[in-house]
Amino acid sequence: MEEQRKGIIFGFIAYIFWGVIPLYWKLLPTVDPLDILCYRVVWSFLFMIIYILVTKKGTAFFSEAKSVYRDKKKLIAIICASFLISINWFTFIYTVSQGHVTEASLGYYMNPLVNVLLATIVLKEKLSRFGMIACGLALTGVLLLTFQTGVIPVASLIMAFSFSLYGLIKKGISVSSYTSLTIETFVILPVALIYLLGFSKHGFMTYEVSTNLLLMGAGIVTAIPLLLFSEAAKRISYIILGFIQYINPTIMLLFAIFIFHEPYTSEQFIAFGFIWLAIAVFTYGNFYMYRKEKRFSK
Repeated sequence: MEEQRKGIIFGFIAYIFWGVIPLYWKLLPTVDPLDILCYRVVWSFLFMIIYILVTKKGTAFFSEAKSVYRDKKKLIAIICASFLISINWFTFIYTVSQGHVTEASLGYYMNPLVNVLLATIVLKEKLSRFGMIACGLALTGVLLLTFQTGVIPVASLIMAFSFSLYGLIKKGISVSSYTSLTIETFVILPVALIYLLGFSKHGFMTYEVSTNLLLMGAGIVTAIPLLLFSEAAKRISYIILGFIQYINPTIMLLFAIFIFHEPYTSEQFIAFGFIWLAIAVFTYGNFYMYRKEKRFSK
């Protein structure tokens, strides 16, 4: 129970962090989305190296890295995770930069439903009665949002499936979060550097000082929530992790309405109301089960 509590706390902090990240990317209007993605990879990798050195985990890191290299299944899994998170990052950055924060939030509202789907099919996790009701309500909300736009939300679907698959892989890899994230960024690092040095219209770090500092900071705002997410994924069920994620898009939606002033209709409010009700039902269901288990353990 203590490990589960830690996992829930880690998950909450990670998703709050991700919820406010759109504010960060909005500070970089002069940088192309693909450039931001590449800088994000480069500085995330450097941040992880610094983190390993400062925390004196170098020996443990090299030991784990060798075991991953020898274990082809783990290596392939981490490489796949690397490409999935890169796709997720780019889609998210591009969507936000185009002024569609609401669409980005929809992608992460879909994400928990995909988590539940993967958890029940792949991990064989059981969905409680409260969980089934919550999923039904959340699915209704997502479908209403989709029908209101009149088009298939491609960017939202890419974000939802890429991150859910990424999380599933992370849950199944018995490697420390810092080793996994360092290898993930290292896999994409050559591609990012080649693009920045040879193909970017702006070259490498040619912006004004404030923009360069923000791009360097992208490594920190990327790595910290991913480390927390990895720790959470190892400690709690994938279904619980999925529903905690609703914190992220809810914060993003509030930013879209009240800070970025994106259009928001009463129909959208009703659709999101189904999703918020789903969160309430799922939260109550988990609290009810916790109280029941505690009563029986006495």
